[in-house]
Amino acid sequence: MLLTFDRTAQDRTDRVGVEINSLIVAGWAGRDAAAIEHHIEELAAIGVPRPSTTPLYYRVAAQTATQSGRLVVLGPDSSGEVEPLVIAMADGLWIGIGSDHTDRKAEAMGIALSKQLCGKPVGSQLWSYADVEGHWDQLVIRSWATIDGERVLYQESSVSTLRTPRDLIRKHTGTDTLPAGTLMFCGTPGAIGGIRPATRFEMELNDPVLNRSLTHGYDIEVLPVIS
Repeated sequence: MLLTFDRTAQDRTDRVGVEINSLIVAGWAGRDAAAIEHHIEELAAIGVPRPSTTPLYYRVAAQTATQSGRLVVLGPDSSGEVEPLVIAMADGLWIGIGSDHTDRKAEAMGIALSKQLCGKPVGSQLWSYADVEGHWDQLVIRSWATIDGERVLYQESSVSTLRTPRDLIRKHTGTDTLPAGTLMFCGTPGAIGGIRPATRFEMELNDPVLNRSLTHGYDIEVLPVIS
């Protein structure tokens, strides 16, 4: 899957096309046991079984990655969740933002199955991981959902509640890096008010140290389920 990004490293910018050939969703990626349990419980409330271990790494078809501003889903039971993401390229690791949009009805039957059923929206801007790794825990991640016509704050947390990208990579590969062309979603904070569908989903990864943000948003079009 070819994605195009505007990248920033120190004071340099460029635009690159990247062939994504491996997409991984790191699940249950919280750093704090209580936060993990909160997310497990909010998913259990909609019928999702507890994980066997944490973190877990779900392989997802690379073709599900999308930079479109519109996501088409089947039925009314899906929702987004904002996540930092890391992309490995020949010149290092890069940080972006995305949504692990998931069919929650299917998730109750099997998490791995549900991960395959929805597109994974990805923003078009990246930061060099080297530029933010030293102050990673100061970054803040947020999302907003439009529900019944009202835009509400849906998620907000310091990324210090999540395992760092480097930690997730080490636990997955046993090394400090990923193969070039790999995109990994790096976990999500709990939803404010519980998991629920929306007609639009917007997200932000804010760096208060360097005074900048990565942002992305998409509208959700629901196709009817015909039986």
